[in-house]
Amino acid sequence: MNVLELKSADSASTASISVDRGFNCFAFRADVDGRFIDVIDSQPGFQDGEGRESGNGIPLLFPFPNRIRAGRYSWAGRDYELPDNLVSYDNTGNAIHGFCLDRPWRVVASGPDFAVGEFHLSRDAPDRRELWPADFVIRCRYEVAGSGLRSRFEITNPDTVALPWGLGTHAYFRLPLSADSRADQCLLVAPPTTQYELIDCLPTGGKSQLPDEFDLHDGIRFGTRKLDDVFGGVPADLVESCMMDESAGLQVVQRNPGSFRDLVIYTPPDRDAVCFEPYTCITDAVNLQQRGVDAGWRTLGPGESFSTWINIEAGPIIV
Repeated sequence: MNVLELKSADSASTASISVDRGFNCFAFRADVDGRFIDVIDSQPGFQDGEGRESGNGIPLLFPFPNRIRAGRYSWAGRDYELPDNLVSYDNTGNAIHGFCLDRPWRVVASGPDFAVGEFHLSRDAPDRRELWPADFVIRCRYEVAGSGLRSRFEITNPDTVALPWGLGTHAYFRLPLSADSRADQCLLVAPPTTQYELIDCLPTGGKSQLPDEFDLHDGIRFGTRKLDDVFGGVPADLVESCMMDESAGLQVVQRNPGSFRDLVIYTPPDRDAVCFEPYTCITDAVNLQQRGVDAGWRTLGPGESFSTWINIEAGPIIV
């Protein structure tokens, strides 16, 4: 397996990227003034092919994050069906998490503290090309700096027709942040104000204000509530999701622009980890948008590009 090891130029922070498993950053060890935090959760042996790509590290979800109902959608007058022998499906019969997380990427630039990976649909997954209305290129640049992991994304449409798309990441954050703490002592903080109605993990199109007893702004304790929910109403400029380990005095903050307009929060069962998943659109957006639901589905014209970013930073809790 092709694995890149990155090291910060100004600290002892490190990151590991599995190039062959979706350019997945499966480890990030942050140096916080000499204290080390294993920020990202993945099972031993992931770099050698163990475990699911969608269940470890930071899976990159494109050209659609989360699910497409029954793996079927229509676009520009054509019906599409995603066969289960070519794409991943959940256990209820929905295509899930796009085309990029389980195939090798290509490294197009690298240095001691950074790496850039590229995935071009028609080149890197030609068997999946006819499953999508247009060809695409996605680049991800990871850099380790100080106690942070920076990621930059660029999406380009090299085709002659419009490219429909949605982007998300699915980072598994490990809890607690110290060997002397417990996961149930950690606080999960996030900015959404609305929640989408779901049936079997698929949005109906309806949403509501978060109830007072579920105030993510003040935070909820890990383990007090099972989460696999889609949220909206995030700030239009800067979105911050945070894990606080108060007994250790440490926190991990994920920051991204408001172009990631929705947030999935997921607590995987039987595991001390939480996923904060920034999405540019909600689950099944390609179908919901055509029903008149504002789902965040985007398009890029021929030759157009779109850029965005996500940063993860470890450090002391700031009051």
